Order: sequence, then C-alpha cells, then structure tokens
Amino acid sequence: MPRAKGGPKTRRRHKKYIKMAKGYWGRRKNCFRRVRETVERALVYAYRDRRQRKRDFRRLWQVRINAAARLHGLNYSRFMGGLKKAGVGLDRKVLANLAVTEPEDFKKLVELAASKWQ
Repeated sequence: MPRAKGGPKTRRRHKKYIKMAKGYWGRRKNCFRRVRETVERALVYAYRDRRQRKRDFRRLWQVRINAAARLHGLNYSRFMGGLKKAGVGLDRKVLANLAVTEPEDFKKLVELAASKWQ
C-alpha cells in the first residue's frame, strides 16, 4: 500500500493560519509554528474583548449619565430609581446620548425622576 502524505491538506491548513496572520511582523507572519501561536492568542483576546467592550461601554454610559444628572442636582442611583418608578423605559445608551446631545430633554427627565423619587 502506498504511503499517503498529507501535503495538500497540510498546506491548506497552514495557509488558513498564515492568511489570518497578515500584517504581523517578522516570523509571526511566515513561520507556521509562530503564526499559529500568535493567531490563536489573538483569537482568544478578540473573543474576550468582544465581551469586555460591552462592559466598558456600559461603564462609560453610567459615568456620563451620573455627570449630567449631578449638574441638575441628582445623583445616578436616584436618577435611575426615579426613572424606573416613573415607568421610563430608556436604556443607558440612549440616556447617555441624550445627556450629551440634548441637555434640555435630559433636564426634563431629571425633573421627572426627582419628582418620582420623593
């Protein structure tokens, strides 16, 4: 029985990794063992940071909402509690955007939240 070598299959597998390593520096872009190590590490970081980005944005929105609410004499927790009691269903992303782009509308929300908080 003739010996089967995995040449084409191996080359395809290697090329797949090397294609993902495009733009890397030195051996990290053309030496398969280094390529595989680097690409796999990059994929792990990418997976982790897709989740991390969601947390980072939520924290940013909370800081922006808190800063804008404090300008009108209310802190973040009382503002959010007041909105919840008032039945306002806006999420933090929208509230942070309102605080930055539409300060007058945000002020009305703060007044509503303050009235419901008492």
